[in-house]
Amino acid sequence: MSYSKVKTSQTIIGTKQAVKAMHAGQVTELFVALDADSWVTDPAILLAKEIGIPITLVESKKELGKACGIHVGAAVTAM
Repeated sequence: MSYSKVKTSQTIIGTKQAVKAMHAGQVTELFVALDADSWVTDPAILLAKEIGIPITLVESKKELGKACGIHVGAAVTAM
């Protein structure tokens, strides 16, 4: 998966923020790093499945964070 989609749009970073944004109806797609712990990602994944938001799996937290413009890894981002 190319990280260019994340780089070119306004992103919401983090599980808590993504879940909050999904409840508010502000999310069109969820990105989840495969190397993240499931206890971190599961709340966002379950909610996204429940309300029908597409989920894109990416390989690396480090690369997802970098694509979002932060200097640490990101387990979950949304747009």
